[in-house]
Amino acid sequence: MTFYFSHRSVSILKFIPLKQIAQSFSTKPSVFSISSFKSKFVPKPSTKHLNNPQFSPRFLASSPHETITSIQVKKRPIRKKKSLEDEQVTPGVFNVVAFATSEEYDLENLISGLQKQELYEPKSIPNENDVVHAFAKYKVEKEPREIFFFREGGVVLWNITDLESSNVLNFVRKYEQDSYSERLVQAESEIMNYKYQVEENKPSCLDKDGNFVLNRQMENENLTLVKYTFSNAMFLSVKLSIWEASLQKYIEEIEEVTEDLKRGKRIKMSRQEALRKHGELFALRHYLNLSSDVLDTPDFYWENEQLENLYNQVCVYFCINKRTKVMNEKINHCVALIELLSHHLGDKHHIRLEWMIIILIMVEVVFETIHYIDRYMH
Repeated sequence: MTFYFSHRSVSILKFIPLKQIAQSFSTKPSVFSISSFKSKFVPKPSTKHLNNPQFSPRFLASSPHETITSIQVKKRPIRKKKSLEDEQVTPGVFNVVAFATSEEYDLENLISGLQKQELYEPKSIPNENDVVHAFAKYKVEKEPREIFFFREGGVVLWNITDLESSNVLNFVRKYEQDSYSERLVQAESEIMNYKYQVEENKPSCLDKDGNFVLNRQMENENLTLVKYTFSNAMFLSVKLSIWEASLQKYIEEIEEVTEDLKRGKRIKMSRQEALRKHGELFALRHYLNLSSDVLDTPDFYWENEQLENLYNQVCVYFCINKRTKVMNEKINHCVALIELLSHHLGDKHHIRLEWMIIILIMVEVVFETIHYIDRYMH
């Protein structure tokens, strides 16, 4: 093995004992590394050398192709959620659980199904036609059991047990359109706690511990509308979680294509697949920005400022705006990648057509040449 040192390295080694140099060049991986050698023997360049191109920091850094071995995709961070197992039974504290099971519910037939079942009494929310509010007819305890069915494919259950919630989810399956998988529904569900206000004059709110605090004694508050407001924001968070999971699955599917682009390999995707991937992205963007209320406050709250404040509090708690912004940025990046693939596959198709035309012209020239020789010979 031969070592080469520049005049700068020799000047450095003058001040280092030979024993320390021998130890640094031992065969142990923890010592014999570029990082350890730099940290021990290469002093930090002074500010007077920064203007010198030979001592520019960009020449000291290694090539990005040496450090980036593969394109890493950051996994979707798992938000900290409450679960039924983590909750302790506390007197006066009840659970509210939200599920998103499909893209849409057939609320008209769902109301008929509730009436035939005779377990829940369906009611409507004033000035809101896309929600069904159902009360349990049979009381188990003093606290009532209530359910909110949203046309956008979600259900929020107040003070409902696990067994009863499973029965409700099985009941709504026949009224679903474009249902989600059961695993996805359970994984992206949301659970919160609610309790009642001790102080009579304090309005309903979201406390610092993330619990819904209701006040049933205030005359200017409609407890049903307050519960609907909390349920609306909670369902919006669950629906957004479903879309985030769909986008994460989409990113994982195109990760291999990104790696092939980086390495210059043949793209294992057809034009039809690229067009379908493009359509999936625009459909997801349509759901996020046009078909949902994540970008704006619903019209229902414009006439009631107190309910609007409650809705905004819960949206801030679930980071709705931030998650929507991050999701749109990821969609923009995916759109740019799919457009690049579409242009690349389109160019390959055009080149293939051009070669076919050239080959046909060459075949025609060959036949014309044969005919000319045949006429000349005769």
